[in-house]
Amino acid sequence: LAHDMKKNDKLMCLLEERQKNETKDLNRALIEFQKNFQKPETRREFDLNDPQALKKDRPARVSDDDPRCTISGMQKFMGEDLNHDQRMKFQKEQIREWSLQQQKDLKNALADQKLADDLYDKFRVELDRKLMEEQRKEEESRRAVCTATKNFNRIQAAELDHKNELEKAQKIKDDMDEITCLLRGDFLSENPNQAIGPWGKHNVLVNRWKGMSQEQLMAIREFQKEQALEKLRVREQERQRDAEWDRQCLQAARAQLLWERHQQRQNQEQRRGLDFMNAVLSQEQKAKNISLKEEEYSNIPTDEFYAQFNTTTR
Repeated sequence: LAHDMKKNDKLMCLLEERQKNETKDLNRALIEFQKNFQKPETRREFDLNDPQALKKDRPARVSDDDPRCTISGMQKFMGEDLNHDQRMKFQKEQIREWSLQQQKDLKNALADQKLADDLYDKFRVELDRKLMEEQRKEEESRRAVCTATKNFNRIQAAELDHKNELEKAQKIKDDMDEITCLLRGDFLSENPNQAIGPWGKHNVLVNRWKGMSQEQLMAIREFQKEQALEKLRVREQERQRDAEWDRQCLQAARAQLLWERHQQRQNQEQRRGLDFMNAVLSQEQKAKNISLKEEEYSNIPTDEFYAQFNTTTR
């Protein structure tokens, strides 16, 4: 029961999410339709309520060559130039100021360039001096490091030679002791009892062991066969368990598919019933509108209505 409740809750969540997505898509489509096909500028009265109407309209006078500046408009008269002297004086003064400013800027630029060149020359001289000093210090330090490294390598080489001589002498002594031990021991005689350790015959010394007996080999082979059979049995159990799991998954998927089909059929039936009810209501509404229009057209004003209307206006 708990499993069915969880499955039903999951289905309800999925259906609610689907309904939310459909509602969101419908609202998005409505907004897109209004944005594309119901723009304010497509209305008939938009030119009366356009907030940019004054900006879009042309000014009263664009230039002196504007054809709307006619003689009757009295906005321009032929031959008039009342500010000629003042304009020429202002232009000459402006040209003189521009010339003085250009000369001043040129002098300042030359002075700045000369100062920058002097500073750059001083900087280069100081930088070269510092570089030479650093190079001299680096050469001295490198020379000292090379001398120290050479002395250290000489000492290391002497110590290494002495160590190699000691190791060589020790190796010769060890080899002679090992040869003597092998010659005097029973290892080369291949005695099987020499492989038995001090803690019992099951404790084997590896460096003296010469191999297993036939009984030990047969026991190992029997144990390997039992392990192979056990492994086959475990694999068969795993295969049966996987097959059962696949069958249960297939049944669950089939039940889910049948449930979704049943839900789709119920939704279609509900949609058809809703469409039928909407059609009936639409027919009733149309009939009601037609009857109201007929009553309006049949209600003709009488003489009493006109007499009452005249009395009221007086």
